[in-house]
Amino acid sequence: MDRRQFCRTTLAASIAASFPALTGCGQGERERAPSAAKADTSIPAVSLDGESIELERAAIRELGEAIRGPVMMSGHPDYDGARRIWNGMHDKHPALIARVSNERDVSEAVSFARDNQLLVSVRGGGHSWPGKSVCDGGLMIDLSALNQVTIDDYDSRAYVGGGALLNNLDTASLEHGLVTTAGVVSHTGVGGYTLGGGFGRLNRKHGLTIDNLLGAEIVTADGKVHHVSKNNEPSLFWAIRGGGGNFGVVTRFEFQLHPFDRNVLSGMIVWPIEQARDVLSFYGEWYDGLSDDLYVGPAMMTMPDGASVVAMEVLYAGDPVAGEKELAPLKGLGKPMMDDVKVQDYMVMQTQEDSTLAHGIRSYAKNGMVKEITGELVDTMLESFVPDPRLAFFTHTAGGAVKRVDETATAFPHRNVETMIMVLAFWEDPEEDHEMMAAGREWFAKLQPFTGGYYDNIEYEGDAVSGNYGPAYERLTRVKGKYDPGNLFRMNSNIEPVTDV
Repeated sequence: MDRRQFCRTTLAASIAASFPALTGCGQGERERAPSAAKADTSIPAVSLDGESIELERAAIRELGEAIRGPVMMSGHPDYDGARRIWNGMHDKHPALIARVSNERDVSEAVSFARDNQLLVSVRGGGHSWPGKSVCDGGLMIDLSALNQVTIDDYDSRAYVGGGALLNNLDTASLEHGLVTTAGVVSHTGVGGYTLGGGFGRLNRKHGLTIDNLLGAEIVTADGKVHHVSKNNEPSLFWAIRGGGGNFGVVTRFEFQLHPFDRNVLSGMIVWPIEQARDVLSFYGEWYDGLSDDLYVGPAMMTMPDGASVVAMEVLYAGDPVAGEKELAPLKGLGKPMMDDVKVQDYMVMQTQEDSTLAHGIRSYAKNGMVKEITGELVDTMLESFVPDPRLAFFTHTAGGAVKRVDETATAFPHRNVETMIMVLAFWEDPEEDHEMMAAGREWFAKLQPFTGGYYDNIEYEGDAVSGNYGPAYERLTRVKGKYDPGNLFRMNSNIEPVTDV
């Protein structure tokens, strides 16, 4: 085991599994494959209320003919590949999968689901941790073909398709010396990630991803296409910045970009677990005075050889000389077993988690928002730690520019937190599902008293009604009632629609 390489890639080397690629098929086979446009029978499906229904042949054919992209049924050579999402725990079979090619296709698919009262899910990057981007028996709207990213150098804008991945956004922006806040796993979809808020390594400097969202194109439950911004349908624009996929299907995003030197001071500092108390106690007293340029957050994990560690992920989005000076107290702490913080390409950090959380891995996560890292929380972090290579503790650092946005300016309510803490379980064997989910819950239950609310993009059991949206919830219900009164878009942390009488 190369411990240095393992630590740098955050558990990547040993747990990433190889999953067989789907084989292609010849043109003749594709022509003979089940096609919605040539459906010769009705098919069973599931309604919005979970009831068994039948989709009539004529309706299926009409959808297949109306949509430019393919509409797949079971038996189509691309069906199994399309229904699979990132988290291998979720093995669901939609009645139909519409791989849309433009906003008109999305409108047709949405209208079909509404008219037939059909359960509908929306797949952007397919990275929904709880598996809400795929459904059993419903219509899956697959945005993966809408993956274009266009950069406007003059206005420093990125125009991003609803099916693009964060890697698409980062790569295109960096080629122009620009960047915006993006997440920490590059094969995550831009859509779901953004609609939930958007934590990333640049959020202390540039805010959450939603704070950089200037506008969007969204198809609502009535099939209409809306172009929203702070000046155009501002209530809907407000709601999609943190309210998740409750309000429609976003087919395009417009982001503000910022000048950026991709060669940044970044890397990992790793200590043996025996030094964890010193490291975490120091961090709890030190982090509050950090500059916006510095993103640094702790993690605790166990390597496959059984050695447990505490680590700090570091990225300094400014002058590396100033960064070295600000980092000096942390770098001089204790006796690190590894310190690879250096000036390197930004994409090294942005992709280092990709193989750890590879497509097909089975994963379960619990998370919560923390306003202050107290001595009592540090004690609990240490006492709750489980030395199992299939489990880990991570953080997403906030503060800085995230806190300087008013908590009601967007639908994202957790502006006053310093960090998000997360317990993550990942494994390969389906026989371990129950064991690993229980282990993740048990570990996080000890940390939960120190949290208030959670990040919808990750949470399995949370629901919008529980108070997670705080003062934003009542307004969200009214926006939901205006744009989706029938709650068509319910495969999410669902907000119940309230219509004005």
